[in-house]
Amino acid sequence: MIIPSFFQQALPVLSKLEDSGYEAYFVGGAVRDLFLSRSIHDVDIATSATPLEVKAIFTHTVDVGIDHGTILVLHKGTGFEVTTFRTESAYSDFRRPDHVEFVRSLYDDLKRRDFTMNAMAMDKEGQWIDPFNGKEDIQNGLIRTVGLASERFSEDALRMLRAARFVSQLSFRLEEQTKTAMQQQAQLLEHIAVERKLAELDKLLEGSNKKQALTSLIETGLYRFLPGLADRKTALEHFASLQVDTLTKEQCWIVLSWLCVKEEVKPFLKGWRFPQKRIQHVERSVKTIGQLQASGADDWLFFQAGREAAVDATAAVACLENRDPDLEQAADRWNALPIKHRQELAISGGDLLQWTNRSRGPWIKEILQQAEQAVVRKDVLNTRHDIERWLRECNLL
Repeated sequence: MIIPSFFQQALPVLSKLEDSGYEAYFVGGAVRDLFLSRSIHDVDIATSATPLEVKAIFTHTVDVGIDHGTILVLHKGTGFEVTTFRTESAYSDFRRPDHVEFVRSLYDDLKRRDFTMNAMAMDKEGQWIDPFNGKEDIQNGLIRTVGLASERFSEDALRMLRAARFVSQLSFRLEEQTKTAMQQQAQLLEHIAVERKLAELDKLLEGSNKKQALTSLIETGLYRFLPGLADRKTALEHFASLQVDTLTKEQCWIVLSWLCVKEEVKPFLKGWRFPQKRIQHVERSVKTIGQLQASGADDWLFFQAGREAAVDATAAVACLENRDPDLEQAADRWNALPIKHRQELAISGGDLLQWTNRSRGPWIKEILQQAEQAVVRKDVLNTRHDIERWLRECNLL
């Protein structure tokens, strides 16, 4: 087998480990994605060398996770994570092993991994090591745990959300015993930090088969242990029934927020530990959905929403109404606005004071907004002279 160019960059690292008397292999997601002909962004290397032995072999290293056996080896400006073969103890927090033990056996290292498709290795000659039939499961489109699913999920409960995420990303289906274990152990997600749950759900919502993945969350009961969703099965089922596969991640969160909470977007997303900027965008977009459904699209609405929220809300409304969105038209409407921000208005509060000789007060903001709205709706040109004349004609000065 010919090693793809991306792996070629890491071959000198494997060769140097082998030349020093140790075993070394490509492992994990990169090997899986190579078999699936998917794009690969990084490669992981597993070796029989201990972290200290790895550090003795290579000149430039970083201790990114030495306690768990991982050393970053720097080679020609690129970093490669090299991790020692290991076995793991009990997982008292249902997320991380209490301690790890370094071993010299590749088989022992692979059997601790989550799913068979992620428990394959490849040597520098392109030969596959597949003790748990990961290739066969990939060919059959199955997500199956290595060994007993109940043991894998009790070790790391986040693996259940990873399984649902792979349904979306790979368009695979859950193997029956794996699915049953998820149903039986869903409550273990209570032990997982919200930030980790958000990261997995974000990846799920970036996949191409969101509908089936969302259905998996419902059928396994995992949704009951996700922030704000425990008592919203009906809304989640509605969400999963829509044509969500073409939506972006943010558009999915907008539709989900609309279906679940509408007026209470902020506390819902805070429960998910969303950063403030994301909350503001989803909240603005959900508000725009209501306005679009009530009165349709117009320039003033798009101006108030901003380009991103206007386009995302347009996509959300189309999804809710089960029709194809015209996002190009929405973007063109926003791009055609005479002004895009309040700062672009040709007059200021100082102009109003000069024209009226009145004292400062809330009237300034009110008149500026009326002028802004008139410019956006093309009732008046955005020049100082034209706006002054319009204001006087409307008896606003």
